[in-house]
Amino acid sequence: MPCSATERAADLPRRSNLQARRRLTQLAFFALFLLAPALDLLRFDLHEAQLWLLGQRWSLGIDAFQRGELDATAVALSILFKAIVPGVLLVAGFLFVAWRYGRLYCGWLCPHFSLVELLNGLLHKASGRWSIWERPDSAQRSRAHAAAFALLALGFGFVWSVTLLTYLLPPSEIWGGLLSASLTPNQTRFLLIAWALISAELVLARHLFCRFGCAVGFFQSLAWMANRKALVVSFARQRAAECRGCQPVADACETVCPMRLRPRVQKRLMFSCVQCGQCLQACEGSHDARGQATPNLQWQVGLDALRETLPSRRSR
Repeated sequence: MPCSATERAADLPRRSNLQARRRLTQLAFFALFLLAPALDLLRFDLHEAQLWLLGQRWSLGIDAFQRGELDATAVALSILFKAIVPGVLLVAGFLFVAWRYGRLYCGWLCPHFSLVELLNGLLHKASGRWSIWERPDSAQRSRAHAAAFALLALGFGFVWSVTLLTYLLPPSEIWGGLLSASLTPNQTRFLLIAWALISAELVLARHLFCRFGCAVGFFQSLAWMANRKALVVSFARQRAAECRGCQPVADACETVCPMRLRPRVQKRLMFSCVQCGQCLQACEGSHDARGQATPNLQWQVGLDALRETLPSRRSR
């Protein structure tokens, strides 16, 4: 049944709320990523060869065994229940979520992907491009946004390299060394090399890294592809003619995809989809602008999702 204008207008806050919730989870996880070492939530101290987890020293009892305080059976049980079982459950749970819903971690939590989206927007405002390897889709140019793009890429590259080092050494030592310019030569070399590599990746290859270089994303995609009924962006091919005259720009769903994918193709060609929902929002907005009831792109599961794994055929 066709939706009324009132019903379509009521959907707008729902779509915007989806992205607002996603931004909130991204910001919260980004803050957690930066603060986890300082709060001893997760870090490994190379000086002490000690793992810190949730504010506590995490030990398997090997040191106690060497001191004669534990026997071999107690150490074996400690390794089993404090390392092997939690590790297996964590990996299995993570892959199960990916099997059912795809790369939710990437689209809703990953700090790197948050930077990808931020830098995409700045670069587009600066040059009309979503990445330096694409042709501009608009004539807009802004030196201010170009400067902001460069500064943020360099700034986040530096913050990222410092944060990575604090996961390996005491944060107080690293931040204190930065403020007093007393870092060791090895620490300085690590920061400079990591800063250069991360900044270059953010400027030149952030999408390529997400699609092909990130092991976490890659294994999520493998698990998702193994489930033919998993959550997927589905395209109503029998109504493909409605894509003509897409507003505000042609192929709006492809333009907004932060992974530079084409949402109207089969699932096998959407291997790196992060389920951010921006293509769905663009499609719904375009249909609303033209007074059309149902968008061509929707999230589907089950048998409807299964159709996206099949090769498309032109209807007679």
